[in-house]
Amino acid sequence: MVISISSRLNAISSLWLLSFLFLNSCNSKEQAKPVVYDGPLKQAANVIMHYTEKEKIKVIMQAKKVNEFQNGDREFPEGIYLEFYNLKGKMTSTLRANSAFYFKNENKWRGRGKVEVVNIEKGQQLNSEELFWMPATKKIFTDKFVTITDQKDVIYGTGLLADQDLSHYTIKNPNGLVEVKE
Repeated sequence: MVISISSRLNAISSLWLLSFLFLNSCNSKEQAKPVVYDGPLKQAANVIMHYTEKEKIKVIMQAKKVNEFQNGDREFPEGIYLEFYNLKGKMTSTLRANSAFYFKNENKWRGRGKVEVVNIEKGQQLNSEELFWMPATKKIFTDKFVTITDQKDVIYGTGLLADQDLSHYTIKNPNGLVEVKE
């Protein structure tokens, strides 16, 4: 039997090529998918911010921790405390919540947990588990259960729309005892 050198080289080349392809297929790496980070870009601790209009203090905000996201939203995971001031610089009301979130695109705040609003001038207090605040309209609202207490009355209900200082409010589904003056 006579085997030519060229056919032997072809056989060796083919064997080598098959081995190369087999080994490369075992070592090929899958393309890694990019990981999108959606966590906070900035974090701050023990923050105190003053919001002013026409050089007058309107709101003072205090928070233990603030997380700011790429879209401008802000999270206050350890609570928030706000003080509201009138045109004369006198504090009119406060708002406190166990946690809060600011939605930049909507210019809307959400407080959760033990939410408390106090109207200092009228001696009223609002409590709820969730409350929204719209700075542009100076309104607060919720669809959750609320309690409003003043010197004489306790009003319960579900759902609320109010001025941020509680000077005027509407409870959607009220109940409780209210003293009516004749």
